[in-house]
Amino acid sequence: MVLKIFFPQCCNRADSGLLVGRWISGHDSAVVLAVIHYPFIPGQVKQYVQQMQAQSGVELSVLGSWSLPKEGQEGMESFLRDLSTIFPQERWLQIRRQMGKTGFTCEVLSRDQNAVAAQRRVKKQKKEEEEDGDAEEKEEDEEKVIFVHYEQRKVMLSQLHPIDSGDAKTDPPSELRQVFQTVALSQPLFFLDKYDDGPLKSTHWQSEGREASIIVELLKQASVPLCLLLSWMLSVWTWICSIRIFNFYPLRFLSSKLSTCVQLSYRTEHMKTLSSPKPAAGHTQFMRKANMLVSVLVDVALGVLLMSWLYRDDHITMLANTLVPAADHVAKELDQLLQWLMGAPAGLKMNRALDQVLGRFFLYHIHLWISYIHLMSPFIEGILWYGGLSACLGLSFALSLLSDMVALFTFHIYCFYVYGARLYCLKIYGLSSLWRLFRGKKWNVLRQRVDSCSYDLDQLFIGTLLFTVLLFLLPTTALYYLVFTLLRLVVVLFQGVLHLSVDFINSFPLFAVGLRVCRSYRLAEGVKFRVLCDEPGVALHLLMEINPLKVSTVVQTYRTPTYSCYPRDSWLALVKKLFVGELIYPWRHKTTKAD
Repeated sequence: MVLKIFFPQCCNRADSGLLVGRWISGHDSAVVLAVIHYPFIPGQVKQYVQQMQAQSGVELSVLGSWSLPKEGQEGMESFLRDLSTIFPQERWLQIRRQMGKTGFTCEVLSRDQNAVAAQRRVKKQKKEEEEDGDAEEKEEDEEKVIFVHYEQRKVMLSQLHPIDSGDAKTDPPSELRQVFQTVALSQPLFFLDKYDDGPLKSTHWQSEGREASIIVELLKQASVPLCLLLSWMLSVWTWICSIRIFNFYPLRFLSSKLSTCVQLSYRTEHMKTLSSPKPAAGHTQFMRKANMLVSVLVDVALGVLLMSWLYRDDHITMLANTLVPAADHVAKELDQLLQWLMGAPAGLKMNRALDQVLGRFFLYHIHLWISYIHLMSPFIEGILWYGGLSACLGLSFALSLLSDMVALFTFHIYCFYVYGARLYCLKIYGLSSLWRLFRGKKWNVLRQRVDSCSYDLDQLFIGTLLFTVLLFLLPTTALYYLVFTLLRLVVVLFQGVLHLSVDFINSFPLFAVGLRVCRSYRLAEGVKFRVLCDEPGVALHLLMEINPLKVSTVVQTYRTPTYSCYPRDSWLALVKKLFVGELIYPWRHKTTKAD
C-alpha cells in the first residue's frame, strides 16, 4: 500500500527537527503541520503537543524527524533517529533533504525496526548481507512513499464542497476532506513561530503582520456592544409592530399586500440575524451572515446614491410636475380607447346596448380617477419628497415603494380588469353549465364530478333562452375583457420587474461571489495534482492545487432564502386562468418562501 505524506511547502527549507502532524485514520496517509526546530527538550515537546491537541481537538503527534544537513550538524540525522524511542509510534518517518536536490528521501521505520536498529548500533556488528537487505528494503520503502506538497495557508482557509452536514448516518469523510479539516482545525498550532522567545521554535504558515490581526480582534470586541444596541432597537420595533391595533384585519391585510411592508419585515429578520452576538456555528451560517451584511451595505449605498440624485437639482419637483400630465395623458388614451370600443372596433359588430352600458360605466370611473388625481396634485410633491427618504434604508425599499405607487396610480386599470374579468367569467361558467344542460348532464357539487340528469321541457326552454342570450353577448364582454387584461398584464409585468430587482438585491450572495473572484481558493470544489519531481532514487513528489468552485454553483449554494416573487402557477395554468377569466394577482406572495 502506498504511503501518502501531505507536506507543507513552507517547511521545504526548515531547519532540522521533529515533524508534528496527524495520521489519517482509515487511510495510509499522514499530514505534516509543522517542524519543531532543534534544540528542544523532548518533555517540553510532548507537553506542547498535548496542549495543542486539547485546544484544537485534533489527534496530533510527533510523526518523525526532518533533516536538512548544515555545517556542524553531521550527527543530527542519527540523533533524530534515536528520538523514535522517546516518541513511541507505530511508524516513524525519517525524512531527509539534501542541498541542491529537489526531492526528499524518506525512510519509514516501524517500532520493531527501531529496536533492531538500536541493538545493531549498540553492538556495532553488521554483516554485508544484512546491509544489502536493509538497502533493498529502503528502496522498497522509498518506492511506496508519495509526497503531496500543499500550500498550508490556502488549505487552512478553504472550504471543501459539498459541505459536510455532520450527520452520523452519512458515510465517513474522505481522505481529502480529513486533510482539509485537520489543517483548518490546527490553527492554535500556528500561533508559535521561530521568532517567539520561548523554549520551542517551529516552522509553518505564519500570518503576515500581527498588527492586522490585533485590529481585527479589536473590531470584533467593539462589535459586541453595537450588536446589543441594534438588538435592543429591533426588539423595540418588534414590540411596536406587535401592538394589537396592527393585528386588525384591514391593517394586517394591507401590510401583507404592500411591497414596502413585506420588504421591511424581511430586512427586520436580516437585522435580527446580524445583530446576534453569538458567533457563527459553522461555515454555512458564517457565509449566510456575511452575504446578508454585504447585501445590506450595498443596498444602503445604492439607496444613498439614489437619494442624493433625487434631492439634487430639484429632481423631485420635476417628477411631481411630470406625474400629473402623465396621468392626464393616460386617462385621455383610455378615453379614446373606450370611445373606439363603443363604436365598431376593427369592423366588429357588437351588442349596441351592452356596449354603451359598459363604455359609459368605464368612462365614469376614468373621470372619477382623474378628479382624484387632480385633488391629490398639491400633495404629490410632498409625498415624493418624504417617500424619497426611504431610499436611505436601501435601494430595495425605494423599488418596493415605487411598486406600491404604481399599484396605487393604476388602481383604476385594476378595477377595469376586475369588472371585465368577473363579467366574462360569469358568462363562461354560465355557458358551460347550460351546455351540460343540453346534454342531460349536471355538476355534482358533493362528489365533484359530472353526473347524468333528466330535465323537463320548461327547464330546457329557459336554458335555451339563457344560453342564446349569453352566447350573443359574449363577444362584447370578451372584447372589453381582452383590452383591460392586456393593460393589467403590462402593469403586472412592470411590477414583476421591480419585484425581481428587489429579490435579486436580497438574495444574491455578493460576499460569496466576491470571495470566489478575489480569493478563489476559499471555496474549493476539489483538488488537482501536478508532478513536481520524479527523479530516480527519490520518492514521487506531487503538488496539490485547489480547484475553485464554479460561479454558478456559488450562487446556487449561497443564495439567501427569500420570499418568492415568481408566479405560483405554471405558464399553462396562467393561460388557463386568462381564458376562463380568473383573476391574476401580483406575483409577490409573503407566505411562499423559497431557497
